[in-house]
Amino acid sequence: MIPSEEDFEALYTRTRDQILGYLLRRCAHPEDAADLLAEVYLIAWRRRHDLPAGDEARLWLYGVARHALANHRRGTLRRRELGQRLRSEILAANLVAAGPEERDRDLLPMLRAALHRLSDDDRELVLLAAWEQLDATQIAEVMGLSAGTVRTRLHRARTRLRQHLARATRNPSQPVQMSVAKAPP
Repeated sequence: MIPSEEDFEALYTRTRDQILGYLLRRCAHPEDAADLLAEVYLIAWRRRHDLPAGDEARLWLYGVARHALANHRRGTLRRRELGQRLRSEILAANLVAAGPEERDRDLLPMLRAALHRLSDDDRELVLLAAWEQLDATQIAEVMGLSAGTVRTRLHRARTRLRQHLARATRNPSQPVQMSVAKAPP
């Protein structure tokens, strides 16, 4: 059954803050998160006939947000690569003098650096469990995987994260204690 406009508004009101939080934690700029939030609900409106009932609608929206974020990242990467290529071509043609070197803006804490060393899927698993407080079944719904696969991959992702953190502490033999919330089975 296709939800009515009132039902869709209620879904938006009920889930907006959670989906926005999800996007804010994954975007470099809050305005990108706001744009992506609008895109998520536009897609949801257009595909409202696919919306599941109950709490599954929230999980479905996380999946839509995940895909919208992936598209946004690909577009950002394409624009960045194009800009770099254009700068190189201009410099090679000696049309402009080289500007000052871009500063290294890696001022992120050790955990953020370790998270960025994970693959996109590993990072997403850990963040869905820790930040969104989703369990394995809910993560499976968001990512389109089975719950068993999520449990296995999440365990491995946490292990890799601990290894990255151990290397960053410059004492790899000492295990790193993490308080990343574990998704219940």
